[in-house]
Amino acid sequence: MRSAREAIDELRASAQRCVGVKRVPLVKAGGRVLAKPIVSELDVPPADNSAMDGYALRFDEWPGKTAPMPVSQRITAGSAPAPLEPGTAARIFTGAEIPDGADTVVIQEHTQASEEAVLLTRLPDRCANIRPQGQDIARGREVVHPGCRLRPQELGLLASIGIERVPVFERLRVAIVSTGDELREPGEQLAPGQIYNSNRYLLRGLLESWGFKVVDLGIAKDTPDAIAAVFEAAAERAHVVLSTGGVSVGEEDHVRAVIERLGALALWKIAMKPGKPLAFGRIGETPFIGLPGNPSSALVTALVVARPFLFDCQGRSDVSWRPLEIPAAFSKRGGPREEFLRVRRADGRLERYPNQSSGVLLSASWGDGLAVQAPGRDIEAGDVVPFLAYADLL
Repeated sequence: MRSAREAIDELRASAQRCVGVKRVPLVKAGGRVLAKPIVSELDVPPADNSAMDGYALRFDEWPGKTAPMPVSQRITAGSAPAPLEPGTAARIFTGAEIPDGADTVVIQEHTQASEEAVLLTRLPDRCANIRPQGQDIARGREVVHPGCRLRPQELGLLASIGIERVPVFERLRVAIVSTGDELREPGEQLAPGQIYNSNRYLLRGLLESWGFKVVDLGIAKDTPDAIAAVFEAAAERAHVVLSTGGVSVGEEDHVRAVIERLGALALWKIAMKPGKPLAFGRIGETPFIGLPGNPSSALVTALVVARPFLFDCQGRSDVSWRPLEIPAAFSKRGGPREEFLRVRRADGRLERYPNQSSGVLLSASWGDGLAVQAPGRDIEAGDVVPFLAYADLL
């Protein structure tokens, strides 16, 4: 069996960006993935401006803290100042443009002012309280890189350089299919042997949080022909097909045979826990990932293995994650497979949920991330272990 890292690398090596490019209004670009570099065509700020309310003057003309200076003009933000008259100060407000001839701003707390003159009781350093032209962004600088998912801070940044429409990748369409005759939808009556289909809602939530468009094909009956029909429909409607269940080795696990019939199977089983039964291949030319049916296994394999591949297909650049290193508050013997333990942070240490069964989804809701235990490595309380926060994976 391949390790989780080997599986991730194999999937990513085969990934190709599947989506086209379109231009959307900046107001609708939140969460979209930038397709082309954005280079500023202007300086921000466009001119030297005041960082404080106060008085602008030429540093070398300060008459001392006992002699008042005439006030020659009043400059508010958004107005165009006249050149500073020699020997005078200008009343100025935060964000207002510095007049030609001034090189320093004295904050108003260090002044005593009347209508026509101001006593500057303390002179700061030359150029104090001035934000120079281009301090934030210089003309010609690339401010947002392709592959960036646009967050509120990028939207504000693009607005600050006057960008009205943004080139973004179209949303990746991911089809989801649940397999299993035992599955029923919430709201339906359960008969003996039946369970509710949690994976459908788990995957929808994940994929939508990643900015993808979900094509929901519902539940496929547990027969090879029924699964094949749904998979073919999914492959026609989506860039990637994602299924849950049917990827183990039981007599009623038909996914492997169906994928080999419809396309090709490149990967089967991973040396990770939970999540050993995972399939990767294609339906025709459409990539396919078969996740385990147990809900915690589906969640962990989606976060750890499917996510990097899907991000590559979408054109995102923030594919890799860097684990935090946090002390464990538990002890656990290592096993033959790499384990992803549902944990939560408490008082600077990681607590482990007592039941790590692949069918226990409450463990994921209780926790806030995954602790990674290397194969064969025992963990003792106080040992530092890698931690993947859910917040960094969503």
